[in-house]
Amino acid sequence: MHNPSEKIRIVITGPESTGKTTLAQQLAETFGGRYIPEYAREYVEHLGHHYTFEDVETIALKQIEQYHQTQQSQEHFFFFDTWLIITKVWFRWVYNMVPEWLENEIKLCPVDLFLLCRPDLPWEADQVRENGGENRIKLYNEYLEQLRNYGFNFVEIGGNGEERLENAISAIRNFSGQA
Repeated sequence: MHNPSEKIRIVITGPESTGKTTLAQQLAETFGGRYIPEYAREYVEHLGHHYTFEDVETIALKQIEQYHQTQQSQEHFFFFDTWLIITKVWFRWVYNMVPEWLENEIKLCPVDLFLLCRPDLPWEADQVRENGGENRIKLYNEYLEQLRNYGFNFVEIGGNGEERLENAISAIRNFSGQA
């Protein structure tokens, strides 16, 4: 149970096309919190070329900046549409290496709860998504492994539409002690 005056940072994570953005927005609205958008999507959509290792570093640095901005905010709940865990897995998946500084930043930016979205929604391709099919399951397992390795608080979230939202709301209420 959390002190009501403390900030609660919740990260919505998981493979592509698992409803992270929709869920993060819905939860921010439900709990009167702040939605922190996925910077990677915005950044990659406007690149004009295929992303590089340095681009992924830029994305990670922006995620860290977004995190630190929550410290000055008056809101109680923050809902991050992805975070450094996704970026770490992305580095490993695409480049088979992770910048040394990233590990330290993950530890310096504590998150209260992760909601790991299961790949149980239909895949929807778009200009940024790269990993449908079998890769979604492999990536889901990577995120699960990372969350376990760090010992982070997390809940797996599945279901379609309203069921998915209700599962997430229930997980947050159980975590935060809200009835």
